[in-house]
Amino acid sequence: MPTGLPSSFLVPPFPNPNPRPNSNPNSFLFDPSSSSHMAENSSPPSSGQPQTLDDEHAPSDLSGMPSPLYSDLDADDDGKSEPDPSENTSTIPPFTQNTDSIPSPNTDQSPSPAPTLLHLSFNQDHGCFAAGTDCGFRIYNCDPFREIFRRDFDTGGGIGVVQMLFRCNILALVGGGPEPQYPLNKAMIWDDHQSRCIGELSFRSEVKAVRLRRDRIVVILVQKIFVYNFSDLKLLHQIETIANPKGLCEVSHGSGSMVLVCPGLQKGQVRVEHYATKRTKFIMAHDSRIACFALTQDGRLLATSSSKGTLVRIFNTLDGSLLQEVRRGADRAEIYSLAFSSTAQWLAVSSDKGTVHVFSLKIGSGSVGIERTVSAEANFSTTPPAVSSLSFIKGVLPKYFSSEWSVAQFRLHEGSQYIVAFGHQKNTVVILGMDGSFYRCQFDPEVGGEMTQLECQNFLKPEETF
Repeated sequence: MPTGLPSSFLVPPFPNPNPRPNSNPNSFLFDPSSSSHMAENSSPPSSGQPQTLDDEHAPSDLSGMPSPLYSDLDADDDGKSEPDPSENTSTIPPFTQNTDSIPSPNTDQSPSPAPTLLHLSFNQDHGCFAAGTDCGFRIYNCDPFREIFRRDFDTGGGIGVVQMLFRCNILALVGGGPEPQYPLNKAMIWDDHQSRCIGELSFRSEVKAVRLRRDRIVVILVQKIFVYNFSDLKLLHQIETIANPKGLCEVSHGSGSMVLVCPGLQKGQVRVEHYATKRTKFIMAHDSRIACFALTQDGRLLATSSSKGTLVRIFNTLDGSLLQEVRRGADRAEIYSLAFSSTAQWLAVSSDKGTVHVFSLKIGSGSVGIERTVSAEANFSTTPPAVSSLSFIKGVLPKYFSSEWSVAQFRLHEGSQYIVAFGHQKNTVVILGMDGSFYRCQFDPEVGGEMTQLECQNFLKPEETF
């Protein structure tokens, strides 16, 4: 059976925002993708076997970690993948959890001063999001919008990174703010049903980000990335990168083997690790520094932007080929987030210019194979991308005039930081702001233009709206 999380980690799940009578308390609230992986690359990465620790890595603490193998929460007979030879094969007896003794999460909704927001992130299917504050963390549902629960710590409490694992009770936490709850050089694995950390990973430099899969934990430092087996925190792979202060790294979340994307060792270079085939692909995506990127759920499409922030490029991760290039604008901008729709038909972009753009993509993730037998032109979506009316003289004037522009836009406050994802309802976009704003918008794929605002909330002060 493919590895995943132990059942003891996941009983019960986060409170269901849409409870049904007589629902199974041990059921899960997510519907994972079951896409398979195909890969074609060159230059294999280092072996999948555990690697020698270096001076950045300190031994992990497993004092609170349950001991059994993780079971894949979503595996079914037709969705099983071949086990990785580096997977844990422990046969320690299962961990038994007494749920009666586990304290309930603090769900006190009484009015209180708004905390300072330190971090925002969507979960893997964009159905929830997590907020790290100067006193703890909070978990929200996107549609319908509501706070699911919060955890405020008595002392210190600053959480600078909080990463969800779909909708289960396991999270990764890193301290942050003026009074961090945990040291900045530690990634903590938190089980909210036990109300405590059940494992930690310590380093000799600050943890910039964490990414979770059901079978892997990925910790990003400023110039290194470490990949661990989730069941026993065994180090499987370490990657050196160019200086990466933003902690840029993305992983696929399908049921197949992991695809990991991170900065390479050169400016503008992206490194793609295909763990199914133990192959590495390097893509020279931009001339300037990589500022942001996004990966489809199956890991086959990659969107990148540079520090200039004018162009976004979409690549095939299997062969590194450029599939499409779209233009956000003419002026320089800092790109805050990129997001693919679930079908890879649309791409959303947010920046410090205060506008969220939605672009139409020519090719969907499912159309990308080891060999592309059809051209990108044969895979246009029903909505053609917006192209400059001056494209007929593109051979004379700069490339700007033949650029593909966004189909739909939504205007926000310029200078504020927003992250974006596609909602579960058709043609909807969810936008989160570091000012505590929550927007849900809808775009017309045929007409385009300005999006329609469906909802606006202040998630730090639910009684107020923007």
